[in-house]
Amino acid sequence: MRRPGGASVRLVAVSSSSSSSLISVTALLPVAVVVLAALGALVAWLGRLGHGRGVVTACLRAALQLGVVSVVITWVVAYSMAVVGFILLMFGVATFTAGRRVTGTRTGWWWAGLPIAAGTVPVLAVLTGTRVISVTGIVIIPIAGILLGGCLTATALAGRRAVEELFQRRGEVEAALSLGFLPRDAAMEICRPAAAGALVPALDQTRTVGLVTLPGAFVGVLLGGASPIEAGIVQLVVLVALLAAEAIAIVVTVELVARGRFTASGGSA
Repeated sequence: MRRPGGASVRLVAVSSSSSSSLISVTALLPVAVVVLAALGALVAWLGRLGHGRGVVTACLRAALQLGVVSVVITWVVAYSMAVVGFILLMFGVATFTAGRRVTGTRTGWWWAGLPIAAGTVPVLAVLTGTRVISVTGIVIIPIAGILLGGCLTATALAGRRAVEELFQRRGEVEAALSLGFLPRDAAMEICRPAAAGALVPALDQTRTVGLVTLPGAFVGVLLGGASPIEAGIVQLVVLVALLAAEAIAIVVTVELVARGRFTASGGSA
């Protein structure tokens, strides 16, 4: 983005000796992280949520992956091909994660790549085509990551809800078929209302921004030295882009479910 005077505003925070830090890196930081991870796992286990172990493994994976990214990101952003490769890696992981969450198996997960790409690519094209963001690695990687992450969540939630709804209400689908509905139309009537709820988190985040939460993009740009107005503009762009990307991803996901590309499974992802 550019200021009225012409100076550019980066969409990511740039660390400097003068910038403040949101998190104080002290000897007690690892202790706090371990305690919080253990608390989450303990509550999940005591509450019989079925994700006690998952909380621990997710925290360990996050620590490892962020550590690796922190080491290689400086090298990645310096080379165009490395930037493309990194974004493709993020896309592949997002596809596998969302697909496994929807199907609960190791088959058919690749269909999740379609809604994730359908949501991310056109939004990125609009942002870069209008020069709202630059195509430099330090900008395009975090923005692509935000969009891919949003589409991952939207695809997983919409797909899971749609598949489960069709499985639980298969009698209604058969009734619709007996009335002359085409298979795709009969499935759509049942699964679309349930899947539409996957857009609610993004809607609530956008509706309550500044009143309930100050999301990461706003805080990051503010800590990077930008003015509150500039940080607010950046956050607005991110939230609107996420809404557009996730809406597209959900529509494509529902279409795939209605056409039988995703099927119900007794397993969990």
